[in-house]
Amino acid sequence: MPRPNPKSLKDKDKTSLRKSFSALVFIPRFFKEIWKTNKKLFLLSSFCRLIGAVLPVIILWVGKLIIDEIILQSKIDTSDLTQLWTYVGIEFGLIVLSDLMSRAISLTDSLLGDAYSIESSVTIIKKTNQIDISLLEDSEFYDKLERARMQTSGRVGLMSNALGEVQSLISIATLVAGLIYFEPYLIILLVLSIIPSFINEIWFSQQQYSLARGWTAERRELDYLRFIGANNITAKEIKLFGLTDFIVDRFKNLSQEYFELNKKLTVKRSALGFVFNVLGTLSYYGAYIFIIYRVIFGVITLGELTFLSGSFNRLTRNLQEFFSKFTRITESALYLKDYFEFIDISITPTHSEDQHLPEKMQLGFEFKNVHFSYPDSEHEILKGLSFKIAVGEKIAFVGQNGAGKTTLTKLMLRFYEPTSGEILIDGVNINRFKQDDYQKFFGVIFQDFFRYEFTVRENIAIGDIAQLENQEKIENAAQLSLANEVISELKKGYDQQLGKRFYKGQELSGGQWQKVALARAYMKDAEVMILDEPTSALDAKAESDVFKRFIGLTQGKTSIIISHRFSTVRQADRILVLEEGKVLEIGTHEQLMANDALYAQLFQLQAEGYQ
Repeated sequence: MPRPNPKSLKDKDKTSLRKSFSALVFIPRFFKEIWKTNKKLFLLSSFCRLIGAVLPVIILWVGKLIIDEIILQSKIDTSDLTQLWTYVGIEFGLIVLSDLMSRAISLTDSLLGDAYSIESSVTIIKKTNQIDISLLEDSEFYDKLERARMQTSGRVGLMSNALGEVQSLISIATLVAGLIYFEPYLIILLVLSIIPSFINEIWFSQQQYSLARGWTAERRELDYLRFIGANNITAKEIKLFGLTDFIVDRFKNLSQEYFELNKKLTVKRSALGFVFNVLGTLSYYGAYIFIIYRVIFGVITLGELTFLSGSFNRLTRNLQEFFSKFTRITESALYLKDYFEFIDISITPTHSEDQHLPEKMQLGFEFKNVHFSYPDSEHEILKGLSFKIAVGEKIAFVGQNGAGKTTLTKLMLRFYEPTSGEILIDGVNINRFKQDDYQKFFGVIFQDFFRYEFTVRENIAIGDIAQLENQEKIENAAQLSLANEVISELKKGYDQQLGKRFYKGQELSGGQWQKVALARAYMKDAEVMILDEPTSALDAKAESDVFKRFIGLTQGKTSIIISHRFSTVRQADRILVLEEGKVLEIGTHEQLMANDALYAQLFQLQAEGYQ
């Protein structure tokens, strides 16, 4: 995999300030989603922030009244401290209220953030399900998916920062009003103390995003190296082949490249941040000296000095926090842009899906001059295939690796569309049927079926998840696939957790997993069954038994079988032989043996291996 370098990051992945600010247009939509997630929590959080925003200036004002009252009482011989203690009590109550509001904000933000994180994760999962397999297998598109997915938890921080900005604006407005009332000139010093730091932060935030975006693929590789380097699935081969040093070196080299780029950016950001912070501190003390002189010359009272210095100090911190949060918001908004761009991907059918799927096929499938190349590839996998599959027929696809057998089933299942030509059911192009309904027409077990680390019951019910509670149907499917033999040996039977990822899980052998996976196909009373090398981990006798049972149990159903074992293939009604993406021959086992072509040669070679 090519590695990015500092120059390429600047040129290729640079994100301008304009792009950073333009991403803010997604914030209103973001809050609409939060509002829909939980309206009550959102309103409660907003109310608490409103109260919390005005409390600082009120507390400072009460502090001013306390100081002025102390000075007044010190000048009176017979003092009445009732008013002073009233002010102190009010200040105490306000501080307690401020702490309560702060905790309430943290609580509501946490709950609201978690709720939205769940909703956005569900949205990504559902959207991924709607997207064509061809897109999901594209590395660039997968990077976009990864950026959308990785920011699910990060959007919680974005929500808190955005709501905090509104609170800060209200608080800043009240403090500015106080400064203007007494000393409007302090506003100029305030602006001078903040603007340089703000520009510094906003520039570095978009640089940080550029770096993260440019390294999406590499970070996925790092995650992959972490996975294969430390898990029970790959442990045997890692130890056997002595791959630890290879994986560690590759991980360290890639990590170090990212570390160096990030270090350079972080050091520069910290150094400039320090310089601008010193300028801000000088501005604050300039204002402080100005206020002291005004007190000395009797222009303002000591209480007003306390109020102004406190207001200026708090306002400086509020503005710094405001601009700091703003830069984080602009950076997060860029990731938010990735998220919304992903969920906005148009899923419009390329064909008019205006036909109803027949309850029962009458004629079967027909392939008419089907060609296919994978996206962005000039290599043609299928080259003008034309053949028919009759209703209820058991047909086997045979050919050497790369001949196009599995690709052919992917086209039938509409994971991909032919580059040219068409596939018909009862004379109707399969693209005319609604895709979701069409795919329910099939029961499929792939050669690379997924090993779900769920319970046995859930693993089998995946074939028809709506029947999860139908124990009778699950047990029947297990019996048909011979998975019941595996389950009888498990301590908790159908409730046994499979895999080693979770507590008290039990790992199965390859052959045992295949029997469980095969049960999924029997769960679905599908019109068409596709078995793509589903028994490759079984021995020859077990596979033969499985297929004899399969053929006997699927009478009247159309079935497609892909297998390298000819003892299995010969049980099919017809055998289609593929070579380099073309139909080389098609017929019964006896007819193909009589042809003495590729099928007969492969059959003889395999037969010799058993002698």
